[in-house]
Amino acid sequence: MKKAIIFDLDGTLLDTLPDIQIVLNSCLAEFSLPMLSYETTEKFVGNGAKRLVERAVGERAELSEKVYELYFERFSNCDNSHTKLFPYECEALKKFKESGLSLAIITNKPQRATDNVYAKYLRNFDFNIVLGQTEYYPLKPNPASTEAIISKLNVKKGDCVFVGDGETDILTAKAAGIKCVSALWGYRSREELSAAGATDFAENFRELERFILT
Repeated sequence: MKKAIIFDLDGTLLDTLPDIQIVLNSCLAEFSLPMLSYETTEKFVGNGAKRLVERAVGERAELSEKVYELYFERFSNCDNSHTKLFPYECEALKKFKESGLSLAIITNKPQRATDNVYAKYLRNFDFNIVLGQTEYYPLKPNPASTEAIISKLNVKKGDCVFVGDGETDILTAKAAGIKCVSALWGYRSREELSAAGATDFAENFRELERFILT
């Protein structure tokens, strides 16, 4: 059995896409830019807020910084009212903690926004470390933040597993030298994840529970 799980956040622990779309579209509207559909927003997430905004503004690259500043402020203060947990997640997280596993979160979401949504939906699960975008570490897939978490948890890489729904998570785990389980309940298909190098998959949190605890 593993000793630690490092989770991605958006699309892995929380379905945040509805709130991301609402906030992003409100910012785009301020600059008279075309708003994004749910499907397009889903394709654009995964590489941090700045890259999301750059993709959203498209050819109007000169507006990227201003839109990003507005998005950063609004999303940091978002009430996350449309966000939700995934099926069977509560039961699985409780079992992981009861089994003595250390739990951590690493996300490319800005730290303030990460702290807010964690406090609202995940605080009761008592994650050991919650790390978002800060000036201290480069964004995923750079492995520096993941390696720092492994060190702080005081576990061997072989005893740690990374769980995420995106291509970035696969690359992060590979660069850090740890196993990755790709979450098929998130924002990428099995085909997209396989193309990025994924070899282990979980259809839902029940399947993830069996993978981790057996």
